[in-house]
Amino acid sequence: MRQRRKDGGGVVSSAIENPNLYKEEEKKFSNTKRVFSLCLAFRIVNALFIQTYFNPDEHWQALEVAHRMVFGYGHLTWEWEKGIRSYLHPLLFALLYKVLALLGLDTPWFMIKAPRLLQSVFSAVGDLYLYKLSHVLFGHCVAKWALFSQLANWFMFFCFNRTLSNSFETVLTLVGLYHWPCMRISSSNVPLHSRKWGLAVAALACAIRPTSAITWVYVGLLELYLTQGRLKFILLEVIPIGALVLGFACLLDRLMYSSWVIVPLNFLKFNFLSSGGDYYGTHNWHWYFTQGFPVMLFTFLPFSITGIINSKYWKLSGLIAWVLGLYSVLGHKEFRFVLPVLPVALIFSGYSLATLQERDSLKGERKGSSNINRKLPSKRQMAVFFLLATNIPMAFYMSSVHQRGTEDVMNYLSKEAMTEKVESILFLMPCHATPYYSRLHCDLPMCILDCSPREQEGIPEPDESDRFMMDPIGFATNFAKNWSLPSHIVLFDSEEKQLREFLDFHSFKETRRFFHAHFKVDRGLQASVVVYARNG
Repeated sequence: MRQRRKDGGGVVSSAIENPNLYKEEEKKFSNTKRVFSLCLAFRIVNALFIQTYFNPDEHWQALEVAHRMVFGYGHLTWEWEKGIRSYLHPLLFALLYKVLALLGLDTPWFMIKAPRLLQSVFSAVGDLYLYKLSHVLFGHCVAKWALFSQLANWFMFFCFNRTLSNSFETVLTLVGLYHWPCMRISSSNVPLHSRKWGLAVAALACAIRPTSAITWVYVGLLELYLTQGRLKFILLEVIPIGALVLGFACLLDRLMYSSWVIVPLNFLKFNFLSSGGDYYGTHNWHWYFTQGFPVMLFTFLPFSITGIINSKYWKLSGLIAWVLGLYSVLGHKEFRFVLPVLPVALIFSGYSLATLQERDSLKGERKGSSNINRKLPSKRQMAVFFLLATNIPMAFYMSSVHQRGTEDVMNYLSKEAMTEKVESILFLMPCHATPYYSRLHCDLPMCILDCSPREQEGIPEPDESDRFMMDPIGFATNFAKNWSLPSHIVLFDSEEKQLREFLDFHSFKETRRFFHAHFKVDRGLQASVVVYARNG
């Protein structure tokens, strides 16, 4: 009978795990409730700290859809017309909005903060399972430093608490990896039901984000290779559990779309078979390896690489290479797409830090407690200081300073709308540059420039957003011929300079200006967001 293989060569065990040395620490940290409480408190603060705009999908593919489900108004982007998005993820926030509405708490503050506070609970679960996964693989010391790496990493602080489906996918990835026996050093102590939970979580992740299949194909093939009963695994676990979860997702989408829509199939057709994602820009094949993932890891990069090499735990490091490699085949690339494997890389950073702690401890035991040795910081202390000194400023700047104007302007307009000072709004800026009805929370006319993918004879055609950015004056002049004159116009200062005469001609005057960014990102510098109101 085929036996499950063991793969534990080079993994930290007795070298790093010293029960006597860490007995006191283990009492404090081994309790998962305490770990979860610590992570939850941290993520709540994290959620309240985020005041910047990162990616449109945080609002337009989650909160905007949820707002429409509960309150009856909200904008659905072209993805929902084509049926390439599932309602599973927005449903989480729809339930939150429903509770707020029933309690009479759908006020500007709660509408702004509550979604990220809910996400902070999910993020804390992800942090806990990162700790638990690290613990079962490498022991308590590595788990402690892996959790430190997760909480200290600037990109996790910046992105994990955002209401992106990628953030929830990352949580599911960590929970799922913990339950899959094939990811353990030895599966002998893994409960029989654990793999079933891992399958359910994997299916849910794929239902929410079909590209999550990239991760779970790797894990599934590894499990198939190592397990004893392959046929039983496929027929009695994979097919029934997968069908149950994906069937529920299809039923929900049938209810919301009012017709049968197979989201994973539509998603596959658009993003893989027709390369529809390329409409929004492409990068070189090596971008994830040379720019994207290194930026996300930042100063944790050398520690993660060292941990991968020293641990020799190729099953886990192989997952990182697999995901980065397959995503590199796609032309359209974004940081958030590979967010689910960032915590995996940070586990290896924890491995390196744990190794440094062990070496410092052994060195201290050999040298004794001389005064000179006490005064000099250890390598581990210097490493921790270096990581905190580089990641904290980055996390602070990106989460509370860079690109905050588009969030601030909607917070302002939401309060103005409550006092009936706003009648209608026109956004003369690139499409989806701000939150929308989910932030305004007032059913009044608003208009954004369209940027749905358009093609003529297979050649991409400029959309409204493109035409406006190419010729702001010409576009605005033509647009004004058929508009219903809005009470407010919102635009970036970069276009304001060209449209001042147009705004004056239509009796618009500046009312508020919000700082947005110090440097350009994918367009010219958009230093501030300006609100113009119509006189009379």
